[in-house]
Amino acid sequence: MCLLRRILITGTFVFLWLPIFAGETGCTVDYINFNTDILAESELIRLIEYHNKCYWENGEPEISDERYDELIRALRKTNPGHPLLSFVGAQKVAGSGKVVHRKPMLSLDKAYSYNEVLTWATKYARNGDEIFLIQPKYDGISANYSENILATRGDGEAGENITDKLPLIELETIGYRGPVNRPVRGEIVIRDDDFAKIYANITKKGGGSYKNSRNAVAGIMGLKDISDMVRQKAKLTLVDYNLVSYSVLFEDLQKESTWGELVAKIEELPYPLDGIVIKLADESYSESLGTTAHHPRGQIAFKFSGIRRESKILNVKWSFGKNCLTPVAEIEPVDIGGITIRNATLHNAQNIEDRDIFIGDTVMVERAGDVIPYIVEARPGENRRSAMIVDCPCCGSRLERRGPDLSCTNPECSETKVQRLYAAVRNIGIERLGEPNIRRLISVVGVRSLKDIFALKLEDILKLEGFKTKSATNLMDEIAKARMVTDYQLLAALNIPNVGPNIAKLILTEHTLDELRRLDAAELSKINGIGPERAVAVERELRLQSSLLDDLLEAVTVRNTKGSENGNLPKICFTGKMPEKRSFYHALAQERGYEPVEDVNSALSLLVADNPDSSSSKLEKARKAGIKIVSLEEWIGTTTQIPGTDSKKNKTEQLELGF
Repeated sequence: MCLLRRILITGTFVFLWLPIFAGETGCTVDYINFNTDILAESELIRLIEYHNKCYWENGEPEISDERYDELIRALRKTNPGHPLLSFVGAQKVAGSGKVVHRKPMLSLDKAYSYNEVLTWATKYARNGDEIFLIQPKYDGISANYSENILATRGDGEAGENITDKLPLIELETIGYRGPVNRPVRGEIVIRDDDFAKIYANITKKGGGSYKNSRNAVAGIMGLKDISDMVRQKAKLTLVDYNLVSYSVLFEDLQKESTWGELVAKIEELPYPLDGIVIKLADESYSESLGTTAHHPRGQIAFKFSGIRRESKILNVKWSFGKNCLTPVAEIEPVDIGGITIRNATLHNAQNIEDRDIFIGDTVMVERAGDVIPYIVEARPGENRRSAMIVDCPCCGSRLERRGPDLSCTNPECSETKVQRLYAAVRNIGIERLGEPNIRRLISVVGVRSLKDIFALKLEDILKLEGFKTKSATNLMDEIAKARMVTDYQLLAALNIPNVGPNIAKLILTEHTLDELRRLDAAELSKINGIGPERAVAVERELRLQSSLLDDLLEAVTVRNTKGSENGNLPKICFTGKMPEKRSFYHALAQERGYEPVEDVNSALSLLVADNPDSSSSKLEKARKAGIKIVSLEEWIGTTTQIPGTDSKKNKTEQLELGF
């Protein structure tokens, strides 16, 4: 007979499967919580091999990544040289043979908390100006496309040839979205929006539907014959690892608020994710650190922990966003990963209704990404009351349902105006204007829109609490620099529902802003990244905000995205200690039509140095290669033509701004 035991031992727990012999009935399996500190090496090996098979071969993991890594850490402590520690797993796929990678595709070392990330970064940062790249860690199948062959990562050295799956796959890389037709390393995933719209109508082999996007990717890639998936119009996406990348200085990475903002940005992306990749931006330095048998030392993966705790909803408050209100649950304080959690997001009104969530319910709370807590599940409490509201908590106007969200119907609602203006200045690149100062500008100076921000004078800013001449001048400089803007930043600043910078950029690779304004909803819906719902919103908002957009176009110099892919842009590199953060100069370079890079090589067009006469390695390398070198002062004062702009207007703007 089957015997089910559950042994609880204090300390670090993992899930452990052990065979139990029950007379002549044979071997059954038992599910036990166990302390890794007391497991023998043989038990650790058996567990790791078992869970490797569950995850990589069966596609049905039975423990979390975090629990699995506790086993790995325990084995490393017991036997640092064991081969399992350098094992690189890969999903089983239906391939047509092995492909040897010219450059190994290694796994990454892992961190499960901000403090672990910071410890790693501190180890390798050479100074406070060390630049790190923060990128999404996609939850799919790693792949490489080269010389017309698509291959999985495999064991890191060689993968499976899956070129036959290309009819199902669309590539998303920098400045391009379409058939896979160029060298790239990335992850094969199903976008969240595609899974919601397409896979609801797709039947997997043997019947039934896919439970989630990761299972769907694994299932489809395991098919020898994809003709049925082609017939059902299944779609996969190969997303370039470098498509989304945020640069951050080490001194900024040490601020937990900066880390929280970066995690929040990445979690908003429309892809299945299981973490974040943090890497050194200086590739030469990163490669000089070498690799272990398992991972490169110059990169690390921050894994979303998935730690859950039980609590109770005490109240629900609704916070304002640029287009809707977001419900936030106030819960009984609970400790998750060493942090006391008192609030958790409920996402939107639709989520509350679909999951029948009421104030007073008992809930399971998860801290995703070690930053943002949310409610995984709920069960009815004894005394329940509705969490929904019907009137705006700011102005008292009636709320209306817009898709899954509640929105205020009053265009003059003061809180909505604050949030929309705050979102607009962030999208346009004005970082010094936080929400408190936006509120002060509205109440003290009478600012109402982004147009008014560009019309501010020094004396206006000096009226605000906390601003002195130097800080006010710095803000004026930043506003002036924001006048040199990309078209997708400007489009995102209009706060069109579901059109952030990434979607705006995709849209504007096909049409200029002027062309976009002349299209109707039917024509807009045919553009990659829009679809019918966004098309209606884009047409409506471009019409409603036409006057504002005209005013903004008069106030800024716009660089068009269409026809100016990064691969065709001149490359620029900065070296030396500069008065502003390196990210500032990178942003300015992008606005001027350059692609910022970290290395000096033959593809470089320009090297900007704080002191062109110094003997730094980058300067010496540039001199030998005959690359043009200019001082920072000279480059800031240049009037180089920005691609996609009118040269006369551009020069006038630069003279006005002091460039």
